[in-house]
Amino acid sequence: MLDKAKKLAEEWAHAERWKGISREYSAEDVVRLSGSMQIEYTLARQGSILLWSLLHQEEPVFALGALTGMQAVQMVRAGLKAIYCSGWQIAADANEACEMYPDFSLYPYNSLPLLVKRINASLRRADAIDFAESKKDIHYFVPIIVDGEAGFGGVLNVFELTKWLIEAGVSAVHFEDQLPSAKKCGHMGGKVLVSTREAIRKLKAARLASDISAVNTVIIARTDADGASFISSDEDERDRKFIVGRTDDGLFEIKGGIDLAINRALAYAPYADVLWYESSQPDLLKARQFAQEIHKSFPGKILAYNCSSSFYWKKLVQEDQLHNFQNLLSSWGYKLQVISLAGFHALSYGTFKLAKECKEQGLIGYSEFQENEWEAVAQGFSAFNHQHEVGASYFELVYDTIVGRKQTKDHL
Repeated sequence: MLDKAKKLAEEWAHAERWKGISREYSAEDVVRLSGSMQIEYTLARQGSILLWSLLHQEEPVFALGALTGMQAVQMVRAGLKAIYCSGWQIAADANEACEMYPDFSLYPYNSLPLLVKRINASLRRADAIDFAESKKDIHYFVPIIVDGEAGFGGVLNVFELTKWLIEAGVSAVHFEDQLPSAKKCGHMGGKVLVSTREAIRKLKAARLASDISAVNTVIIARTDADGASFISSDEDERDRKFIVGRTDDGLFEIKGGIDLAINRALAYAPYADVLWYESSQPDLLKARQFAQEIHKSFPGKILAYNCSSSFYWKKLVQEDQLHNFQNLLSSWGYKLQVISLAGFHALSYGTFKLAKECKEQGLIGYSEFQENEWEAVAQGFSAFNHQHEVGASYFELVYDTIVGRKQTKDHL
C-alpha cells in the first residue's frame, strides 16, 4: 500500500499531465479508498488519454451532442473525433424516467451513464463489424464528453456519478456551478449559483472518483455566472463583492456577467483540466476577455465553448465572422468546442422533413430521401444498408463459427 501511494504521489508531482492541478487529499487517501482489486476501465482510460492528446493539438476538438448510439456512429464515420452527451438532450428524450423534461435536472441521474453505455455499445458493434471484415480505417473508440449537470446534489452525488460515468466509458465530464435544486439550461434566465467553495468541492469530488478509478478523466469546470441572477450562499468571501441584495426566499441577488465568470473560473482553475465559459450570447469580445484574464494567471489553460443551438447564429453573427468564429476561439485557447443539442435538432428536423415529404408525395418522397442517403454512402454514411449496420452479417459469422460452418471469402 505504501509503495503504491509513493508511486502515485511521484506521478502527481512530476507527470506533465498533472502540471498545475491541485489535490487537497493525499495519495494515501486514494489508495485507502480504492479497494483491494483495481478494476480496469479500458474505454474510459484510453479515451481520456486520447482526448488529452487531441486537446493539445493545433485543431480544436469539435463535438456534436449525440442522442442515440447510431447518431454517434454516424458522427464518427463523418470524421468527428469526439462525441458529446448533453444533459439537455437526455432530459428531453433519452432519460430513464421515460419522460420529456426541460433542462431542470428532473430526470434520474443514472440516465447519464446509461446513455453513454448505449453509445459505447454502438461504437463497439461498428468496430466489431468492420474488424471482422478487415476494415480498419476508422477508429470508433473516440472520447465521450458528458454533461454532468450541476451534479444532482452534493459532493457525494458528484463522486458517485463520476464513478458511474467512468464505468460506462466516459473520457471527460463537466460540472456547472449552478444550484442542483434550481438548475436551468445555461441560456435561460433566473439561474442560481452555488458558492465558489461548493463548486470547488464538487470538482474535487470528481477528481477523487477519477483517481480511485485509476483513470485520468478530463475534469471540466463550467461556470454559468455570465447569465446568473442569484447565489444560494454568501459563505465564500470571493462571491460577496458580487452580491447586491437578498430575496424573500433566502437567496442572494448577484451582479452576474463576464467579471463574475472570470472570477469563478480563476478559482476553479487549479482543480480542473479545462474551463468552460458558458456565454449568454455568442460574443467574441467577451470570449477573448475571458481567455485573456484566465491565461494571465494560468498560461495555456485549456478552455471550452458551447456553440449552442440556443443561438440563432445567422441572426446574431455576421456571415464573414461566422466563417472564422471557431478559428478565433481556438486561437484564444478554446480547444474544446461543442454544439450541445445537435442530435436533438438533427433528429427532429430530419424526421419532420421526411414525414412532410412522404405526406405530400408518398413513396416518391421516400425514394428521394433514399437517393440522398445513397449519395451520402460515398462520403462515409453507413446506415443505408440497415441490416449490415446493426450487425446481421457479424452475427452470421458468429453463428457459423459456433456450428462449424465453413466461412467463405464473401463473409470476410
